[in-house]
Amino acid sequence: MNTRVLVMLSLLIGIGAVLHVIMPPFFFGMRPDMMLAMMFLGIMLFPKLPYVLLLSVATGFISALTTTVPGGQIANLIDKPLTALSFFGLYIALGKLLKKVTAPVLTAVGTVISGTIFLSCVLFVIGLMDASFTVMFATVVLPTAVVNTVLMTVIYPIAQRVMKRSRISQSLPVQP
Repeated sequence: MNTRVLVMLSLLIGIGAVLHVIMPPFFFGMRPDMMLAMMFLGIMLFPKLPYVLLLSVATGFISALTTTVPGGQIANLIDKPLTALSFFGLYIALGKLLKKVTAPVLTAVGTVISGTIFLSCVLFVIGLMDASFTVMFATVVLPTAVVNTVLMTVIYPIAQRVMKRSRISQSLPVQP
């Protein structure tokens, strides 16, 4: 693994952690998960399986440490790796087809996948919250998907330009 890539990924996780902590809760103490946008950005910038796995586990642990949802610690540890692998698969499959709209569309889809996994874990597996899946999905997951999509629409083109000019992208092998 390239040390420069690991530093970039850790910076994205740190930025995501700060955004996750400062966001106010929406409903039942649940906050929009801004770490997802940073995890998705890291996957799109460095689309290799070892980086995806490391990024997802680190993001899961940091999300588990900063969550305010009862049972969210376990749910985050389950949710982030599954979401990252799903997102990575979709990115590889659709990356060449939807070049211009890939980042925002996949961010929205990835956020919905993550929210579905997280709520399923919290409500059905752990059973610590007394709420309806539909209500939680509509009041937390869908607004989070919108926020993450808007954020990715702004951040991804900037990150691509920075990567083109940086020494990190010059030291990496060319990706297909």
